[in-house]
Amino acid sequence: MRRIQFAAVLLIAISGVGWASNYVVPTTTLAAQTANNTSAASSFVNQSNGNLGANNVSKMDVHSLLYSGSKTKVFAHLLLWFGQSGHMNVGYSSTDPAQVQRQITDMISRGIDGVVIDWYGPNNSIDQATQLVMNEAEKHPGFTFAIMIDAGAIGQACSGCSAQQSLINLLQYVEQKYFVSSAYFKINGQPVVTNFNVDGAGSIDWNEVNAAVSIHPRFLFQDNQGFTHAMSDGSYSWVMPQASNYGLGYLSSFYDTGLAFPSIETVGAAYKGFNDRLASWGSGRIMSQQCGQTWLQTFSEANGLYNSGKQLPYLQLLTWNDYEEATEIESGIDSCFSLTASVSGSALQWGVSGNENTVDHYNVYISADGQNLMTLTETQTGLHSLDLCSFSIPAGNYKLFVQAVGKPMMANRMPGPVSYSPACSAAAGTSQNSSFTASPAALTIPNGQSGQVTVTATSQSAPANGSISLSCDFLPANLVCSFSPSTIKPGSGKATSTLKITNAPAAANNSSHRTGGFYASWIFSFGLAGFVFIGNFRNARRVLPALLAFVLVGSVMLTSSCGGGGKSTGSSGANTYTVSILGNSGSTQISTQVVVSVP
Repeated sequence: MRRIQFAAVLLIAISGVGWASNYVVPTTTLAAQTANNTSAASSFVNQSNGNLGANNVSKMDVHSLLYSGSKTKVFAHLLLWFGQSGHMNVGYSSTDPAQVQRQITDMISRGIDGVVIDWYGPNNSIDQATQLVMNEAEKHPGFTFAIMIDAGAIGQACSGCSAQQSLINLLQYVEQKYFVSSAYFKINGQPVVTNFNVDGAGSIDWNEVNAAVSIHPRFLFQDNQGFTHAMSDGSYSWVMPQASNYGLGYLSSFYDTGLAFPSIETVGAAYKGFNDRLASWGSGRIMSQQCGQTWLQTFSEANGLYNSGKQLPYLQLLTWNDYEEATEIESGIDSCFSLTASVSGSALQWGVSGNENTVDHYNVYISADGQNLMTLTETQTGLHSLDLCSFSIPAGNYKLFVQAVGKPMMANRMPGPVSYSPACSAAAGTSQNSSFTASPAALTIPNGQSGQVTVTATSQSAPANGSISLSCDFLPANLVCSFSPSTIKPGSGKATSTLKITNAPAAANNSSHRTGGFYASWIFSFGLAGFVFIGNFRNARRVLPALLAFVLVGSVMLTSSCGGGGKSTGSSGANTYTVSILGNSGSTQISTQVVVSVP
């Protein structure tokens, strides 16, 4: 009898773990959401000039900071002198092919279209690194690079040469080495070359320079006067630490000037700030980052003058990795934002500190072990609480995480977990919010057809006179949802919206990861039961009640395996998806579910 009791207790304990772990099908890990996810060296630490140490940075597309309908090409300004003596040790060498690969991969992951390389002439480590960038860029179709000839290269191309002859030699080298690359940035077939203060190195006849090469480039110069420079095909703006108001007046003037020259190119600028106190050449020039506001304001300056009908053709991010003047964005931008999470009853709540305009959205994760995470939902800014009973979370012990995903280039922030054990009144697998419902709660949608669901919200769903914004979550690739209307306002009564779910015929069905976890649980559990049974074969009659108890637990685990918005396969071969319908109202999110079967 004692053996039977022990076996039953053991199986019940295992089933409790299985219930929780079966619901959570990990989509990411704690390490992936908190560790360094940039090309900055993991050894790099915070600096007194405002540079962040290696961080977990937002990978939201940088184009999302631009006006709606933007077709702007975004370039990052890249310096390749790290690893040399005389420059700051940032933990990597620019001549390391693996580092170059990491940098371009990181840039692409943030939506950057290409790089402008600060180039100091041939036959040095910077030129060696430039060739590595060219080779890597050629592996990524659509990612391009261009050369900016720095004034520091003049005089190094040939001994005793004039500035003009030196520039001609440099340009001829660039023509032979880089213009021929499939990844070199071109406008209407012409390679683009910029320069930094080359005119200050001596007298230069740009017409003669252009005539000295067979592939005639487009020359882009700097600042307002660049638009009227000899041989000008356009101009680019720069970070101006000495300018007042974070350089916004300078940018406004530059854009106004560019608009007056619509036939040539305008290259705008975005930057986080400036501080050269750690640079060996520094002169104490400082432009505050304002906890990310300077970065956002430089985008706003462009957005105020350009739109989908009046495009800003190019934008340069200043800079990707000038750590010495603290303009780098490689390790991310410090928004000074933080948050704290807590659970009160069935409500997950989080308090915030800092300016929320630096946050793109919040991710809420759930975990059975505190390390492997599943996305529970994504919420918009301004929302700081979540009704956990509106999710079909079965009984168990969980860890919840709230992550503030920053605007592009901003550091993400995710505090430690909070514990949660569901104690909702309704059974797992049913909606817990009677004031927010979907009817029918289940429907079958053949391939290429649509089904309709009526979503109803009563006055209890939203604050007084509040509106509810509707969306779908846990939607597989082959299903598309749309609401009509997408926002409802129940007022003192109720309001409805029609949800149309379409089974798109061209989309491939998602494979089920949840099913695999379920079978793994059954295999493990039956293996354990088999061990108990075989080990007591001669006493099978006494073990049989424990085995039957285990089968009952396994049945319960099967019931819970579709929780949390997943996919299962019925006996008819149909795929069944549990789709969450979310309603955001002010600082509250509500949800209900609909089960969709796809034959």
